[in-house]
Amino acid sequence: MASQPVLDLPIIEKFGPHRNYSNGLLLESGVEPDKLVKTHCCFCGMQCGIQLKVKDDQVIGFEPWEEFPFNQGMLCPKGVKRYLQGAHPDRLLKAYQRDPDAPAGFRVLAYEDAIQRVAEEIQKVQTTYGPDSFAVFGGASLTTEKAYLLGKFARMGLKTSNIDYNGRLCMVSAAAANKKAFGIDRAANPWADILKAEVIWIAGANIAECFPILTNYIWQARENGAKIIVVDPRITPIARTCDLFLPVKPGRDIALFNGILHLMIEKDWLDHDFIANHTVGFAAVAEHVKEWTPRRTAEVTGIAEGSIRKAAQWWGTAKSSFLMHARGIEHHTHGVQNCLGAINIVLASGRIGREGCGYATITGQGNGQGGREHGQKCDQLPGGRDIENPEHRVHAAKVWGISPDELPRAGVDVYEMFQRIERGEIRGLLNICFNPVVSLPHNAYIKWMLERLKFFVTIDFFMSETARYADIVLPGSLHEEDEGIVTTAEGRVVKINAAVSCPGDARQDWRIIQDIARALGREKGFTFANPREIFEELRVASAGGIADYSGITYEKIEKEMGVFWPCPSEDHPGTPRLFEPGSSNPIAKGNGPFYFPDGKARFNVAPYTPPAEDVDDEFPVILTTGRVVSQYLSGTQTRRIGPLVDQYPEPLIEMHPQLADRHYIKDGDWVRIEGRRGICTLRAKIVTTIRPDTIFVPYHWGGGKSINQVTIAAQDPISKIPEYKVCAVRILRQYGPPANATGLEPQQ
Repeated sequence: MASQPVLDLPIIEKFGPHRNYSNGLLLESGVEPDKLVKTHCCFCGMQCGIQLKVKDDQVIGFEPWEEFPFNQGMLCPKGVKRYLQGAHPDRLLKAYQRDPDAPAGFRVLAYEDAIQRVAEEIQKVQTTYGPDSFAVFGGASLTTEKAYLLGKFARMGLKTSNIDYNGRLCMVSAAAANKKAFGIDRAANPWADILKAEVIWIAGANIAECFPILTNYIWQARENGAKIIVVDPRITPIARTCDLFLPVKPGRDIALFNGILHLMIEKDWLDHDFIANHTVGFAAVAEHVKEWTPRRTAEVTGIAEGSIRKAAQWWGTAKSSFLMHARGIEHHTHGVQNCLGAINIVLASGRIGREGCGYATITGQGNGQGGREHGQKCDQLPGGRDIENPEHRVHAAKVWGISPDELPRAGVDVYEMFQRIERGEIRGLLNICFNPVVSLPHNAYIKWMLERLKFFVTIDFFMSETARYADIVLPGSLHEEDEGIVTTAEGRVVKINAAVSCPGDARQDWRIIQDIARALGREKGFTFANPREIFEELRVASAGGIADYSGITYEKIEKEMGVFWPCPSEDHPGTPRLFEPGSSNPIAKGNGPFYFPDGKARFNVAPYTPPAEDVDDEFPVILTTGRVVSQYLSGTQTRRIGPLVDQYPEPLIEMHPQLADRHYIKDGDWVRIEGRRGICTLRAKIVTTIRPDTIFVPYHWGGGKSINQVTIAAQDPISKIPEYKVCAVRILRQYGPPANATGLEPQQ
């Protein structure tokens, strides 16, 4: 393959003593801050340490926090510019009520009047249609205290089973697979173990753009002699310098993992002692992968047979290794099976739970890990407990001072809740820090369902595309306006510290939730004075659970710069590395390191199934989606930060020259993408870094620029994650921009 041009976007910026300091402070435009506040970035699951510079109760810049162990002062472009969102003119400073006669479709409403209206509408909906008629959507960027409180409010305050969160779009496939294989949902190893691995396998993770600081760990491992294997349909920046690139056809990852395991068995590249002593189910998996010969694997995956053999040899014969994956193998109707296939080759090697031998799932959202562990996921109670488990229900109910019978049962996922709206089973919705109009597939359907609601209230800090459909918009808080904990992708619990006050009538989100509870007359259990009080109750609620935070305190986090859960007592050091030989846990009761009663990990048969919507003569091109370095999720924040917009102003369609030539498309041409659900017209970006049968479009934009007008809502039957990474489309060259090329929603 021809060499590729060097990526022209800055991936990592590190600031050091060469910058202009005065009295030890990094100056921005000659303004000296009043204080520096140690906290963390508000974006991805890496949660890099950062010091925010504050002047006159405004964040005016940042300074590197070089002591924080993960990023050691390094930040990606989003982290560098994140402070620019705070004083943005779009910031919501007042509550708003929908008013068709107002110039922008909304009019200002006094905060207390807005809260009262919300309470009245909730009462009206639930009195008429029952408790489950009102639903709650949460966000995986909320602090864990807010996520905990929101789950408690839904189940105890509203008594509804209908709560879920936007982490449903992130790593729930990995979470389900981890629980099936290990009995616990967490990365097995800290990132530091990457540095000591001989082979690093990266599957479906555009690390350099989505998790830039983690790139440095890969580079350091390579300097130490590690071989890097990257599996992706695109030659991502991390793939440009890898040792072996496997250009998988989207949706065929499980076939690749089965083929690798076939070769490991054939060549006896197995850890027989580990398999015999620490696992269950290998024989069934070995029987299943017999049919996945290198030839068949190559035919299904589109990867050369020689490359498959080389990958198997490198992985199979290594003495230490680290496998990590992200949404590329998880956003599928068989995402759980993809993850189980990855886990199978890790378990067969026996290289897990040891220094330099690991497995990790990369969390995309800021608190994707902590946000689901403590109660806003539809089937979980705090501590990672199962809402359908009688003992778990008793524990949560005791902490909350209610009867277990008062707790609702398990609800359904986010997308299924929209289907319940369509059937009239859900009539009202409270949404916080979630933008489903941009984030969910087939988003025309999402808009239709929001319009069907009797009442819709959203809490956010900007008027997102989704907020424009709300009856009431309540002004919430930015990351730097509150305190609390989040859990990073490696399982490290860190502390967010408040740097500035909420402006105008904006409130911390936990205060807004409690204000609604008070207005409803349901304030019992919702009278916390600050996040610390919420966290202290969370510690008790999580005690004895799989996700045990009971031994973690704010002071311990600050002193140790993070504590890895589980941490069952204050004198416990935390657990950076799960499954270490000789270790055990409360579930295994001394039998072994994995979180099942017998202490053994599970091999799982992972059958191959094609995507829900494969290509055909009518729609012959595969569409896959993802992120770019300067934007984040639905873009609510990053599309308002000028320097980040300048880096990537609008979504582009990446396509191979061979595909472009067949359609007479040149770089910069307008191209219409047509699918079975919708269309999207964007400019072409001709690249040689993508498979000729595939196009890629980032998903951070709304309105006419939203690629989720086209994507399919098919879901994994276990995790219920949508299949963002594969749908069938056709492309046509256009001779001008679409009628609405702004990417903005029409005003309601």
